[in-house]
Amino acid sequence: MTYADLDQLAINSIRVLAVDATSQANSGHPGAPMGMAPISHVLFNKFMKFNPKNPKWINRDRFVLSNGHGCMLQYALLHLFGYDVTLDDLKNFRQLGSKTPGHPEAHDTPGVEVTTGPLGQGFANAVGMAMAEAHNAAHFNKPGFELFNNYTYVFFGDGCAMEGIASEAASTAGHLQLGKLIGIYDDNKISIDGDTACAFTEDVAKRYEAYGWHVVSVEQGDTDLEAMEKAIAACKEVKDKPSMIKLTTTIGYGSKLQGTGGVHGNPLKADDAAEVKKKFGFDPEKKFAVPQEVYEAYGKTAAAGAAAEEEWKQLFEKYKQEYPELGAELERRLKGLLPEGWEKKLPTYKSTDPAVASRKLSEIVLEALYPVLPELIGGSADLTASNLTRAKKAVDFQPESTGLGNYGGRYIRYGVREHAMGAIMNGLAAYGDIITFGGTFLNFVSYAAGAVRLSAISQVPVIWVATHDSIGLGEDGPTHQPIETLAHFRALPNTMVWRPADGNEVSACYYVALTSKHTPSIIALSRQNLPQLENSTIENGIKGGYVLQEAENANITIVSTGSEVGIAVDAAKTLKEKHNVVARVVSMPCWEVFDVQPKEYQLSVLPDGIPILSVEALSTLGWEKYAHESFGLNRFGASGPYKQVYEKFEFTPEGIAKRAVATINFWKEVTPIRSPLNRAFQHII
Repeated sequence: MTYADLDQLAINSIRVLAVDATSQANSGHPGAPMGMAPISHVLFNKFMKFNPKNPKWINRDRFVLSNGHGCMLQYALLHLFGYDVTLDDLKNFRQLGSKTPGHPEAHDTPGVEVTTGPLGQGFANAVGMAMAEAHNAAHFNKPGFELFNNYTYVFFGDGCAMEGIASEAASTAGHLQLGKLIGIYDDNKISIDGDTACAFTEDVAKRYEAYGWHVVSVEQGDTDLEAMEKAIAACKEVKDKPSMIKLTTTIGYGSKLQGTGGVHGNPLKADDAAEVKKKFGFDPEKKFAVPQEVYEAYGKTAAAGAAAEEEWKQLFEKYKQEYPELGAELERRLKGLLPEGWEKKLPTYKSTDPAVASRKLSEIVLEALYPVLPELIGGSADLTASNLTRAKKAVDFQPESTGLGNYGGRYIRYGVREHAMGAIMNGLAAYGDIITFGGTFLNFVSYAAGAVRLSAISQVPVIWVATHDSIGLGEDGPTHQPIETLAHFRALPNTMVWRPADGNEVSACYYVALTSKHTPSIIALSRQNLPQLENSTIENGIKGGYVLQEAENANITIVSTGSEVGIAVDAAKTLKEKHNVVARVVSMPCWEVFDVQPKEYQLSVLPDGIPILSVEALSTLGWEKYAHESFGLNRFGASGPYKQVYEKFEFTPEGIAKRAVATINFWKEVTPIRSPLNRAFQHII
């Protein structure tokens, strides 16, 4: 068999596997895998560096399928190259509990780098991965020791090209001159609605050129393997720009419905599938048949990747001898460990210390950790002076040619691109040795909701520094004042939403966020100054909720978060002095962390016997889980000096006291009063 024959056999094997898997599942998208099989074969077999036996090797080339609906393409490749994805796994495509879900899931399938599906997200993830490689290379590489030199390849289609997040990310990548990022645009002119002529007629190549990308075109993307190979090789030679290959393909190549929307999201009909197999030289009566020659050919590529990793390991051993400090740092980071004693740098406060805005307290933490956590890399979406996210000694992550910094820099200027920032952070975190954070106003984390959701699904522990967290930002008014934002993100599984009340609680937030391995954090921080609270400690804060002010024979528990906790403490004094009412005060900076504490502890904080009133200047949605009554803001805010805005909505000691008395009076006839924590379904998943 000639090389050309073997190439074609491998390509057709990928196509037929996609046809069989989607047909067996009676679900899925065969069109993209059939059209993109040739470029996949060229890329994986002739360019990519990877070891299927160790999918986490740090210097592997990264592959991201941003148009994740075509995931049978990726699953077929993973199987054929020898990853832990068996033929049975392909047969279980889209079945419950399989390694081959309906869109790529990073934690389900060995060899899948990031969770994709929502279009454009994977593209932005790839930008983050390329940034991580550039930073690691600048930080660790030394003459003769090129530990980091991997490429990041991303496939994307018309849907990704239409999504705004991909535009944001492409603009970022062009500015950053990420020469080891190569995007391959599946220009098949089909989306779910059919021919893209109905909605998408721009010149994508010119747009990417305007972003600062190197762009090449391959017109015969179905057949011209030589042109594809030359295009990728040419892109690898461009060092100062990301590259995009505009690859014109035929969706569903070989099918009766090729080139139409009919092959986009539906399995082929039985007769069509049989004809495709005949056309490609396969027995139409057989399913999931892979020629041994393909396994053997791809096995050689995989073996070469394993050898490349072994060479890298030997290089790293020599590196550790030549550069022991950097070597020890990288080894620690690859193990997912933090430096010993880093937590001792977290600031602590006494109640006699001055009142400080929690965004400023966050800046103090980041400043303190900057020298001791070299893997901590972050930035802001054009709000550095408001988010207070940049350490004084930080260098900006920039191409040296800009004169603004270098790739060894650890501060990222994201520009006004919140959504791309979120997805880029997911890519940075997924790379393997970086902890990352990003700043914006809490209200505008909503702009990035798609990326936040994928952080949670992908189990990557990114950190959102979300300042201006309430009506406390004052004059900017309702457009900037978040009301529903925390309710939204508290509803998101596997997400920690923090709203700290003072300095010790801010340190506690960062402690938990930085030690988390699989859960992202959103830290909501105030613009206005907050008092340092008596009985607040880091140890208490890391429990998610604790008794800030205990009282014997209490009539009510007031539970609060963030900037309202200090007001709740003052309300307890007002209740005692003016109403002869005794109140306990609970601070609950993080619901999700409190929820995993032992039930006995939870009930010691929010006990039976007395009513519980929650106080938060945000939506009351969700507080019924912890409180009998809730005082919050179920309308938009108002523009004005923040103290006047708080007074308008009665978030004052007197306003809280009034509602506490009403709560006591309403619940006094109920016997016994049970804590809302006591629920029938609490422990049923």
